[in-house]
Amino acid sequence: MATHAQTTDVPALARLQRWGLVAAFWGLLAGIIGAFLNVDQFLRSWLIGFLFCLGLSMGSLALLMMQHLTGGQWGLVARRICEAASRNLPFVALMFVPVLLGMPRLYEWARPDAAHTDHIIHMKAPYLNVPFFIGRAILFFAIWMLGSWLLNQWSAGQDRDEIAVHPSDTRRFRAISAPGLLIYVITMTFASVDWIMSLDPHWYSTIFGFILVAGQGLAGFALIIAVLSALSDVEPLATYLNPGLHFLDLGKLLLAFVMLWAYFSFSQFLIIWAGNLPEEIPFFYNRFRGGWQYISMIILLGHFALPFTLLLSRDLKRRPHLLAKIAVFVLLMRVVDLIWLVEPMFPREGFPIHWMDIALPVGLTGVWVFLFARNLRSRALLPLNDPFFKEAFAHDAH
Repeated sequence: MATHAQTTDVPALARLQRWGLVAAFWGLLAGIIGAFLNVDQFLRSWLIGFLFCLGLSMGSLALLMMQHLTGGQWGLVARRICEAASRNLPFVALMFVPVLLGMPRLYEWARPDAAHTDHIIHMKAPYLNVPFFIGRAILFFAIWMLGSWLLNQWSAGQDRDEIAVHPSDTRRFRAISAPGLLIYVITMTFASVDWIMSLDPHWYSTIFGFILVAGQGLAGFALIIAVLSALSDVEPLATYLNPGLHFLDLGKLLLAFVMLWAYFSFSQFLIIWAGNLPEEIPFFYNRFRGGWQYISMIILLGHFALPFTLLLSRDLKRRPHLLAKIAVFVLLMRVVDLIWLVEPMFPREGFPIHWMDIALPVGLTGVWVFLFARNLRSRALLPLNDPFFKEAFAHDAH
């Protein structure tokens, strides 16, 4: 059995690369034009696109580590997708450079005189200062990329190994994944504070990091479902992929993360509502007026109520193409949610969502998709040389 075959001849991945290029060209072209019109808005929209691509890569990396710890056929058929997405982290880190260059325009606390004119910013200055902010960002990306590189390199080594791999040789995957998941949650919590919460240095929420982590896990599962559905007729996936089993499991996990995201989001709302503190209530006050109340309702219905209701159907979760449509819809709602998190920090008149909030995320995601498809084409679609794969599918191949 060939375990190191590449998938460069998969038409679906070639189409995905072309679509990514088209989206990247038009989205980034519109964004560049917008930068000459309104550089402040360009930076906010770029931040939204960066956060969405970050969620795709980091959510996939977290699910990859979870799969190495827990096993299960769903994770084995999804492993290559998670690995390909996590290998986009260097590009995501590059995307963060414009955010660093535009810090004084995005973050009030990064302006030279902010600590002298605002007592709250002065109190938070030991943490919210430019050198420390940049240092933390470098540390976060270094840790994330190291974990991704190790897991991907070891997995590629399995593919190249023509000698049977013993299950004991896979302990190193778990040795990285166990602390890696904990480190991911901690570092992403701090990153969410730095990159989103500090847009308003007067506001804070102790559960905010968990909301972002849950959203990234949700994005990761949605990505896996959408890609697996598109590749379900491609060998060797067609041989091993069982819609009645694997998509059912993935649909259940997608439903679980929809509920987890909703639980954390409602908990934040309930805590702020009950506390009624002047430092906290502006977050929701700004999102319940000026047109944002309609976006809030769209998120409530589209990010939770609709997918929750549909995913309760066992029959739907067994139908890959219907489940993929829900997954793509969830990804779209992730973009809307990120817009909802970032843009109300900068109040303005008129329609709440700017056209660059759509164009730049589309353009950056287009580049991300192009690189993701290229990564996926460079390796076998399944880790056939993994000993756990052979054990898991010993009686299920058809």
